Amino acid sequence: MIRVERLDPDTARGHRDALGDVLCDCVDGGASVSFMWPFDRTQAARYWDGVIAALGEQRVCLFAAFDGAQLGGTLQLWLDGPCNRRHRGDVRKLLVHRACRRRGMAQRLLQAMETEARRRGLTLLTLDTVTGGDAERLYRAQDWQAVGVIPRYALWPDGRFCDTTVFYKDLAATAV
Repeated sequence: MIRVERLDPDTARGHRDALGDVLCDCVDGGASVSFMWPFDRTQAARYWDGVIAALGEQRVCLFAAFDGAQLGGTLQLWLDGPCNRRHRGDVRKLLVHRACRRRGMAQRLLQAMETEARRRGLTLLTLDTVTGGDAERLYRAQDWQAVGVIPRYALWPDGRFCDTTVFYKDLAATAV
């Protein structure tokens, strides 16, 4: 049974190793999620320490998906934009461990994040993802609108360029 929780800083610290496992698995699997090969647990721990610090400053909401006791996925909703864009959130790092994919975990993470965004009064969400990948298909299926493709916007972990599709979701125009 998949469940999604919004993590507070203490709970996130308690799950830091599991969050690191998910991130390492995604990077090892070749995902373009801001990190390059070689990538190790020290880098993952440093990354999650930064997210947990931002969580403590209430600049981000961190969601984790569990299959039983196993943390298998995560998603972030960043809220730290300038004052003229407090109505929107930036969705980052939808990560699902390869062993946990195809079970609805990513969809449930998105749903929980959107519910929290609405609860906070956000009306617009933005994100970017690798063009042509599974995540792009997921966002389209969840009624996200593609703005366009930016060629060579990011790199794969091996250093090759990858195109990126930018998306938005107008929460004010979509049903709950």
